[in-house]
Amino acid sequence: MLCSATNAVGACFVFPMEITLTTPALLFPALSLLLLAYTNRFMALANRVRTLKPQYISTHSPSVMAQIVNLRKRLYIVRNMQVVGIGAMFGCVLCMLLLFLGFQMAGTVVFGASLVGLLVSLGMSLRELIISVEAIKLELSDLETEEEQRIIAEVQVRPRAKSATADVAEDLDG
Repeated sequence: MLCSATNAVGACFVFPMEITLTTPALLFPALSLLLLAYTNRFMALANRVRTLKPQYISTHSPSVMAQIVNLRKRLYIVRNMQVVGIGAMFGCVLCMLLLFLGFQMAGTVVFGASLVGLLVSLGMSLRELIISVEAIKLELSDLETEEEQRIIAEVQVRPRAKSATADVAEDLDG
């Protein structure tokens, strides 16, 4: 058996893959774009909160407050996504340094940890996406309520209009 590394007692560790300096470098474009997307998402959420705050102050609408609470939760998640994503990028740089210095096993372990960090960050992104659907539901609930009220008012007005027409028809007949 070919050992990739041995520990102090002489136990053999086999790493199925030997990574080169270019392996972690391949993640840089993906991580850079991912962090840019996270930053854009954070800024969009922060701007939305800034827009809703004066609206809540003037209306004290429970729906607006629910949206603000939802956005705050999403902002924390996006911030954590950024932190973990930056940690993954840092791990890739550290991995490259370790590989450059000849510490193959340490570089492989750090690279694996970077991949785990990237997975965690993507998992948080999925969670934030699920929460964003809740935010859209909250925003649309106001519209649905207004539409329901408009339909109810329209239905209440129609019978009166029909009875007024019937009264005029009776006056003409009589």
